[in-house]
Amino acid sequence: MKILITGASGFIGQQLVTHLANQHELVLLTRHPGSSRQLLGPQHQYLSTLDEIDNLNHIDAVINLAGEPIVAKRWSAQQKQRICDSRWNTTAKLSQLILNSSNPPKVMISGSAIGFYGRQGAIPIDETAAPHPEFSHEICQKWERFALEAASKTRVCILRTGIVLGHGGALAKMLPPFKLGLGGPIGHGCQGMSWIHIQDMVALIDFLLNHDECEGIFNATAPNPVSNAEFATTLGRVLNRPTFITTPAAMLRLAMGEMAELLIEGQFVLPKHALDAGFSFRFERLEPALRDVLAS
Repeated sequence: MKILITGASGFIGQQLVTHLANQHELVLLTRHPGSSRQLLGPQHQYLSTLDEIDNLNHIDAVINLAGEPIVAKRWSAQQKQRICDSRWNTTAKLSQLILNSSNPPKVMISGSAIGFYGRQGAIPIDETAAPHPEFSHEICQKWERFALEAASKTRVCILRTGIVLGHGGALAKMLPPFKLGLGGPIGHGCQGMSWIHIQDMVALIDFLLNHDECEGIFNATAPNPVSNAEFATTLGRVLNRPTFITTPAAMLRLAMGEMAELLIEGQFVLPKHALDAGFSFRFERLEPALRDVLAS
């Protein structure tokens, strides 16, 4: 297939490009084609903006992973707008290009996040759960709505992604204090942490790409979410480090502002639709997933 990928130079995108490169022809949307060509390889076609094209008639599939990292900077009003615009504008443009196409792509797989659900307490939830209204839900709700505008012309799959475990992303930010023996739970530690191994993340995208019966919402999370305290204890055990130091919620709120709620609150999210569709997770439990990532 000829596949257009946005966000290809990101943490997930890089692994996806490596996985798909030998099987498919890739068109990569990136703000920095020169550096992305060095990172991802010269064999791909590169676009710096979607304004260069009028339709997607010659594209077989779209994988939309574009978006400003949500925890890169403190959430000022300007940063919130950048987070939203980087997701909404690209996704709206892709849907419009699909609607403009006389021979549209067969599928669009578009990113979202489990932040769609907002804080959910301790009860496990699946794709049918009612969301709690807050900023993370606002981002995802509109992000998904723009993607679903293309559903009249193509099959659309939405990926509500949890914490992706690999070399980069959230785990890279967690590791330094844990390696020093300074890690531990955040606040009460009861909040849910719904995670997925990077290999399963890439495999799920590939699965949805190739299964024409799949459409709609899919939670990209492993079947066994854990509490924050269990995550901390497991990571400490894998690193052979103590995890006795608790980070008070008030300290995080002072340091990070509203963004701290992403760490203080959480969800126990189950991938019901992926499992029902027949997808098999290679890493269903946290400890083997962390051991694999940290050993490689």
